[in-house]
This record gives sequence, structure tokens and C-alpha cells, in this order.
Amino acid sequence: MDEELRALFINCTLKRSTSPSHTQALMDNAIAIMTANGVSVETIRAVDHMIAPGVQPDMTEHGWDRDDWPGIQKKVMAADILVLGTPIWLGDKSSICTRVIERLYGFSGETNDAGQYAYYGRVAGCIITGNEDGIKHCAMNILYSLQHLGYVIPPQADAGWIGEAGPGPSYGDDDQVGVKNEFTQRNTTFMAWNLMHLARMLKKAGGIPAYGNQRSEWDAGARFDHPNPEYR
Repeated sequence: MDEELRALFINCTLKRSTSPSHTQALMDNAIAIMTANGVSVETIRAVDHMIAPGVQPDMTEHGWDRDDWPGIQKKVMAADILVLGTPIWLGDKSSICTRVIERLYGFSGETNDAGQYAYYGRVAGCIITGNEDGIKHCAMNILYSLQHLGYVIPPQADAGWIGEAGPGPSYGDDDQVGVKNEFTQRNTTFMAWNLMHLARMLKKAGGIPAYGNQRSEWDAGARFDHPNPEYR
């Protein structure tokens, strides 16, 4: 067995842990696959925490009395794999998911020991649920945001389930709705495996090669073959 991987699933449902989450029901399938293959998995339901709005690492330094995000950020940085789960509301990801991405962004300017941006060498994916169209729209937004921050996105890094348009049953209702949908089963399985495959490849390789992407070297004057070196 390769060195153990760690995965963090952040559920961005609007429901606190006292209520069942359809998003969690689908995330649990990917979690089961990873757990069966030796990945250490932790799940956080973001709405259970006081995550202050903002794009700084610790918003208590910017006027907020409480901010639970710094503790969550430590778990993010300890994980090789990050999966964001969200319901669809008004055709888009939840407001909680937006806030989580904003807070992830607040740490993206930090660098690792190699001088690269902090999220380099980690992989990410997303899981979407709802009763309206929007899986691909939400996935595009989330996966673009995560790769922009420095995460590596493998093939088939998103999975989701939507029922008929309009009010109706959601994924996992009565332990039946959607659970036998082959399309969703396949995409969830492929996502879980591709995240594990790429995370192991990156870990074995020591992450993304540290050349041409080091903020510290750029600030020191390196231009890594850019054709306009006079702009130093």
C-alpha cells in the first residue's frame, strides 16, 4: 500500500447536522470507495461552523468576533484530496459553497517549502445534488475556482444527481431515490478513483515539479524563459 492518503469532504448543504443531507448521501458513496481503499477520510458540514465572510486567512484579525475557518484550513492543508459537495439553488452552488471557496482563496497566496503556491500538489473534485438543472454549471464554477487556487483536477472530477425539474424527491429519499441510477453511480465511482489515482501519483512524485511556478523565485527576479525578461 502506498503512503496513506488523506481526503477532506466539505459538505456545503444549507442544513445543519441535525437534519439529513441529500448531498451527504451522495458524498457517502465516494467516501465509502475511498475508505475501502485505505484513504483516511474526514467530513465537515460547513454550516455547522461560524465561517466569517471575507478573503483573509483569519477574519478575527479583521473585525469578526469569531471565525472557525482557520481550524478548517488546517484540515484542508493536511488533506491530499479535497471534495466540495453542494446542492443546487437557483441554478447555482449554495451560498455556503461560495463562502468556502472565498475562504480557500484567502489562503491561496501562501507558499509551500518549494516556493510554490500552497495548494500545489493536491487534487480536488466536487459532488452536486438538486431538483433542477445545473450540475455541469456548478461543477464548472467549482472546479475552475479550485484549479485557479492551485489544485490539480483529474479527469471526471465531478459527479451529481438531479431529479425531475421542480419540487420532488431528492437523492437518497427513502433510501431509494437515485441510488440505483447507473449514470450517477458510474460518475461517482470514476471521480473517487481518479482523485485517488492522481493524488497517489502526485504524492509519489513529490508534488508538482518546483520550477517555473515558484512565487519566491519570480519575486527574486527569475523569469523562467518568459520572452520579455526586461520587465523585471
